[in-house]
Amino acid sequence: MKRLPMAVRGALVLALAIVGFPDDADAAGNRACALLTPAEIQEALGAKVSGLDGGGAQGDAAICTGNIPTGKVMLRTATRKAGEERNIEAEGIKIAEKMGAKVEVKTFGAITCSTLIPSKSMEELGFNTTCAVLKGTRVGAVEVTAKAQKDMVPIEKLRPLAEKIADRL
Repeated sequence: MKRLPMAVRGALVLALAIVGFPDDADAAGNRACALLTPAEIQEALGAKVSGLDGGGAQGDAAICTGNIPTGKVMLRTATRKAGEERNIEAEGIKIAEKMGAKVEVKTFGAITCSTLIPSKSMEELGFNTTCAVLKGTRVGAVEVTAKAQKDMVPIEKLRPLAEKIADRL
């Protein structure tokens, strides 16, 4: 497996920070997997979801991953600490753009959605669409990473899923 350059790994860490990190892991189960059902995701994307399951907590973040024929789906949930700086999202976008990625961000109230088209040299990382919602200190997100740009999920398809997540946080 090709090792990612330090700058790329740094940008990915910042991108993950967009949804923050929880103060605690849910011992009763993975809260990320409870954000959406496979049927809800399938209805929105028009693609069958398989293997949607959580690895518990990865670090401090609750993450749940699954597959669709054209890529991967990830659900995340976290708790932001009170007073945590909010400009980390903008910093992550700047780093991605400096690395040649094309980033588009749209905000709908408490929901922030983005698409990331990597530079040619980073296409192996995939073409990403993410919608995250902040409700109080809780953050939930749905992310789809496609193998090819033609298979990217438009923000308009993920936004309704983020609205469901907002109701469940």
